[in-house]
Amino acid sequence: MRIDLPGFGSYPLRAPVTWPVDGRPATSRVVYAAAHVVADPLGDNTPGSPAAVDWDATLRFRRHLWSLGLRVADAMDTAQRNMGLDWAATKELVRRVAAEARSYGDPATLVSCGAGTDQAPQADDLDAITAAYTEQIETVQSAGAGVIVMASRQLARVATGPKDYHQVYGKLFGVAERPVILHWLGEMFDPNLAGYWGSRDVAAATDSFLELVHAHAASVDGVKVSLLDEQHEVGLRAALPEGVRLYTGDDFNYPSLIRSGSHALLGIFDAIAPAAAAALQALDAAEAAGTDADRERLLARYDEILAPTVALSRKIFETPTYHYKTGIVFLAWLNGHQDAFAMVNGAQSARSLPHLAEVFRLADQAGLLADQELAVRRMKALLAVNGL
Repeated sequence: MRIDLPGFGSYPLRAPVTWPVDGRPATSRVVYAAAHVVADPLGDNTPGSPAAVDWDATLRFRRHLWSLGLRVADAMDTAQRNMGLDWAATKELVRRVAAEARSYGDPATLVSCGAGTDQAPQADDLDAITAAYTEQIETVQSAGAGVIVMASRQLARVATGPKDYHQVYGKLFGVAERPVILHWLGEMFDPNLAGYWGSRDVAAATDSFLELVHAHAASVDGVKVSLLDEQHEVGLRAALPEGVRLYTGDDFNYPSLIRSGSHALLGIFDAIAPAAAAALQALDAAEAAGTDADRERLLARYDEILAPTVALSRKIFETPTYHYKTGIVFLAWLNGHQDAFAMVNGAQSARSLPHLAEVFRLADQAGLLADQELAVRRMKALLAVNGL
């Protein structure tokens, strides 16, 4: 099968890939796929409008992730928090997804949701920011989901140094009913978060962050770090208190980081979920292998599966990184998880046609076009709309 792609001419698709996944959760790592929301294609999702969500398709996609043995991280930046998913839609998302998770098990295990301060964009002091955080944490907890404390644009704007972060987060640990995941999102994902933890110097910010985590280790399940710096993550992982997990959020270096001991909470796992699940099965088997030869064979299989996904991920997350959601949704559409290439806030327009053509090609190379005929038909439709 071939398709004419901008920049690639007549492109021959590879042989289809079927991923042998049994649906059991990974045993060697705790793994979350950060999930996107599906926009209602008939809703008014023009920039600045309240989010109109296709709830059926949104929940269907989460069932897809659970069926592969992955946990779901929801209402986070992959779901367009601070980029179109308003607080009213976020509350509904949290409620619906936690309720849906009960059909599969404990919602607090299967889904964790982001709690932030975006419902209070004008908050201008630490008390107002703490109150906004508290409202969202209580919303997530009342739904039965786990809590991910997201980085706050408002706190980044108001805080004068590390002590302000420690003051706010210290109060939030008192609100949380069970250990939470802390989220350190780098400025490449959101420029408004520059200087988080009290310094633009990464080493100083890391010291501040570690001081907070060590002081409240019993209240921290893990830390999700999205700085796209493998060496920094390895060092941070080693410095965490015993029992606190490092969830990699590095969408550039995840294969080696997971292999070396990081857990995962990744936006790219939304797009590569079948391959990710198959790779994790190989990693589980490797860590349980009885001989060195079997272990090396299984680790080679893990590497073989994930290696071609890295080029795809680096393309999707290329600068400006915060527009990665467009590529995630594009692949969900190509793979039949939603009926339209539409996003809240009109974000489907955030990437160029050549960019999307390259995403199509790299997804095919990684074996991640589930139904090649459907994907080709939809890609041709997109090209035709653009005059090609």
